[in-house]
Amino acid sequence: MAGLATSFGSGAMTNSINEINDAELLLLVGTNTTEAHPVIGYKMRQAARRGAKLIVVDPRRIELAEEADYWLQVQPGTDIPLLNAMMHIIIKEGLYDKEFVENRTDNFEALKETVEKYDPESVSELTGIPVDDIYAVARLYATTDKAMAFYTLGITEHVCGTNNVMSIANLAMLTGHLGRPSTGVNPIRGQNNVQGACDMGALPNVYSGYQRVTDAAVQEKFEKAWGVPLSDQLGIMIADMFERANSGELKAMYILGENPVLTDPNSNHIRSGLDNLEFLVVHELFLTETAEYADVVLPAASFAETDGTFTSTERRVQKVREAINPLPGQTNWQTIMALSNKMGYPMNYNSAEDIWNEMASLTPSMAGISYPRLERNGMQWPCPAPDHPGTAYLHAGQFSRGKGLFQAIDHIPPGEEPDEEYPFLLSTGRILYHYNVTTPYSPGIQSIWSEEYAEVHPDDAVRLGVTTGEKVKVTSRRGELTTKVEVTDRVPPGLIWMSFHYSEVPTNVLTSDKMDPITKTGEYKICGVKVEKV
Repeated sequence: MAGLATSFGSGAMTNSINEINDAELLLLVGTNTTEAHPVIGYKMRQAARRGAKLIVVDPRRIELAEEADYWLQVQPGTDIPLLNAMMHIIIKEGLYDKEFVENRTDNFEALKETVEKYDPESVSELTGIPVDDIYAVARLYATTDKAMAFYTLGITEHVCGTNNVMSIANLAMLTGHLGRPSTGVNPIRGQNNVQGACDMGALPNVYSGYQRVTDAAVQEKFEKAWGVPLSDQLGIMIADMFERANSGELKAMYILGENPVLTDPNSNHIRSGLDNLEFLVVHELFLTETAEYADVVLPAASFAETDGTFTSTERRVQKVREAINPLPGQTNWQTIMALSNKMGYPMNYNSAEDIWNEMASLTPSMAGISYPRLERNGMQWPCPAPDHPGTAYLHAGQFSRGKGLFQAIDHIPPGEEPDEEYPFLLSTGRILYHYNVTTPYSPGIQSIWSEEYAEVHPDDAVRLGVTTGEKVKVTSRRGELTTKVEVTDRVPPGLIWMSFHYSEVPTNVLTSDKMDPITKTGEYKICGVKVEKV
């Protein structure tokens, strides 16, 4: 969101999922789509089988790499040099969209000056990608009319994650692949309502619809609606919360539907922060690893026990309908409302629709979306008026910020790399069989994939003296764990890959505490570890 908002003025997927059907080229950078987002991944497979070109940029040989026209096995942490080299070629060979750049963007000369330094031959040595492939992919992307770019956590979970995103935005603007169907820059959100949570203002710097808390007019509008004075100060991000919890400055937390002990980087730091709190409330479906630290556990209702809305990765607001009565006796918004009333602020809604109507009345980008309009297929924001049809793709005619802003971005090395003491590079991700850290509670899913298997290249397995199914101890500067291994050439030599789904193998005790300075996103994709046979 931070990167796209800077480049375009809006931090969301620019186009729609079904536009994949008509795309002529799909550029996938740091996204294992068939496992992390299987429905979208299947649409990509269908498009490729109909003739769309498929380019996969990933250190691992993911499923889609098997079907790709080009698989660029990039050295982890070198995405910016690769993208800059592609733009170097496109500018040098005159393949960029001159009209689009001139009429719809700013700061082109600064971009041109920066990418000039990234000649493909030098970048080939840095990234490990054959120079001929860099030339071929750059030319193909630039000369294809309908080209869509996709990325996920393989791009954002780096110390330079925001810059990675802005580099992809640079490439799309340079080639004019924006503001039209079957083009665009398309981040695929990690869970089913991540987009919706952000849209509703579950961020420390904005109200709903990304209205900034520092904007005096916005502050006045919400103060009038809610009848209380509001702060114009930015809130703090999750990483900062745990820093302050460890120092004693932050004394209480209320955690709803989140399990940071398993999901956040350097989880020993998370555990010590939770231990140091004076009071912790966890509002959850299960007694998670985080809930075990709680002073009070409030029972949560699942999606099947509530009315409301989810907003999908393509900005589509869709109704959720209560299928069974809430098992706790009330749904989550009712619990929050009761807490608010007890704490002195009267909050009395009769339904989820009441809450939506209030939010939409204060949010220009969703002012035209009403519950009756959501009955069939949902609606995509922005939808500013009751007669507006919603927006399938963004930035037609002009960007949300007016003109798109090129960013001159140089390579930023990873915060921590392998060395003599910790010679392996650990990277993490998701697997098809589990949905984040919730599905291990399902006996059926556990029976299909019940334990962690760290992927190790055959050459490394020989040196370690291990075979598939045997155990290794993995140690980083922050912690250690024991896991079984799968010997596979899906990963390159020197790289070990793990998921984070299992409490028995809490991968994030290992991951780096380095983070993107803008978003405070942890560098889950790169850290140094040592691996020893048990």
